[in-house]
Amino acid sequence: MSEFGTLDSRVHRKALLDKVVSAEECIQFFKSGMDLGWSGFTPAGYPKAIPIALADHVEKNNLQGQLKFNLFIGASVGAETEDRWASLDMIDRRWPYQTGKNIAKGINEGRIRMGDKHLSLFAQDLGYGFYTPKIDIAIIEVSEILADGSLVPTSSCGVIGEILMIADKIIVEVNTGQPSFRGMHDCIIPQTPPNRQPFLITKASDRIGTESFPCDPDKIIAVVESKNRDKGRAFADADETSEAIAGHIMQFFADEVKAGRLPENLLPLQSGVGSIANAVVGGLAKGPFKNLTVYTEVLQDTMLDLFDSGKLDAASSCSLSLSETPGFPRFFDNWDKYADKITLRPLSIANAPEPIRRLGCIAMNTPVEFDMYAHANSTLVGGTRMINGLGGSGDFLRNGYLKIMHSPSVRPSKTDPTGITCVVPKAPHIDHTEHDLDVLVTEQGLADLRGLAPKDRAQTIIDKCVHPEYKPIIQEYFDMAKKECLGKSVGHEPQLFDRCFKMQQNLAQNGTMKIKNWDIKVDLCE
Repeated sequence: MSEFGTLDSRVHRKALLDKVVSAEECIQFFKSGMDLGWSGFTPAGYPKAIPIALADHVEKNNLQGQLKFNLFIGASVGAETEDRWASLDMIDRRWPYQTGKNIAKGINEGRIRMGDKHLSLFAQDLGYGFYTPKIDIAIIEVSEILADGSLVPTSSCGVIGEILMIADKIIVEVNTGQPSFRGMHDCIIPQTPPNRQPFLITKASDRIGTESFPCDPDKIIAVVESKNRDKGRAFADADETSEAIAGHIMQFFADEVKAGRLPENLLPLQSGVGSIANAVVGGLAKGPFKNLTVYTEVLQDTMLDLFDSGKLDAASSCSLSLSETPGFPRFFDNWDKYADKITLRPLSIANAPEPIRRLGCIAMNTPVEFDMYAHANSTLVGGTRMINGLGGSGDFLRNGYLKIMHSPSVRPSKTDPTGITCVVPKAPHIDHTEHDLDVLVTEQGLADLRGLAPKDRAQTIIDKCVHPEYKPIIQEYFDMAKKECLGKSVGHEPQLFDRCFKMQQNLAQNGTMKIKNWDIKVDLCE
């Protein structure tokens, strides 16, 4: 690993060099039951040395389940930290989003109490003291500590500002294993009502804050040098399905420009994570649109492709959610090409409704499934099993200019060669309501739902988005629901609650969502 700096060159408040200790020496500060706040947002900018040292301590001394903490972090972080902690039974409460097989298992087995929240609301509510009146220990990864004691983050901002507001004690990890990110951040801590001021962001490249977060040096109890790089997010390659979805969206954008509803350089883009998001950004890199801007919460590897194409002028994000390889090395090797075009903001600004609505962001995110009335589920498989969490998708889907969700029409299944349908009569869990979504897309087609009443929306979704093998099944249900509900004069949004989850029930019992008919053994209405 290349050396990018020394601890002495990164700590400009020299008195703090007297507090330099090893990660192992910090273990003494931690007691079971503490509320901890970490920097980080996705596997970027999170503390590594101390969480790993604590995990090693628990493992070496067989303290599993005896040293447990409550974790408050902007979003998910690297698996070598929080997911390992979960495997060692070191987490009691976890807010507001996570990734990893072990932590998801702990949540679904009831050993970890996880709460889900729109990310922008989590940031402000943490600062308000809604989750805990104080953070016992904050662990913040930084690029530099400035002379006034303020902290320059690394590859993400997350909820550093809010954590520092309520932190009792602070440990700073100074990461010298990568370049300093000084100058890339737009740091601001919003005031609490009734003193909150407007966020005067009128374009993606605007800056309204400072290059560092203010921090009381007296609260810093230790400074630890780290050389560990971010593990990053694995790069999801585009496949045939995601390429088809991207093609539908590119054509939709072209049609909107032609109709005068979008400018030729579109509007600021927000894109989620995964293969479909990568394919959409890849389509933009190859497409006709120029002078693009991005206002989003994560920047993936394909955003570097968009920069390289010369079509992306500026990007605002909460984190650099690049892959460990080749993403971060590519970014570091071409620092001068990318750095001055990227602004990293705290979560409370990156996902704030105010700039999202003012800028007219085009929101694009992937759900688990959606139903025929355009209610979408982003979090719970089968309505009960947590995957990762809501994340920031709702912040953008509630407030964007165009609210788009994209999904394969089917997902692979071990028990059905077609797979399970991602378009169902009724979603068993709803994170985004029909009121928040404008456009739904699968590889089958694109459903523009703007201005359509519920039954028209349903028919459009069935026609455009459902896989051919599931289309007759869902059409039959919709026709039956309309007939029965309209016959009773309760047909604004027809549903038959004794049958609407029959496809999911059949999957659980028989391994397929291809039901033979919609009959029920007992008429629950009688």
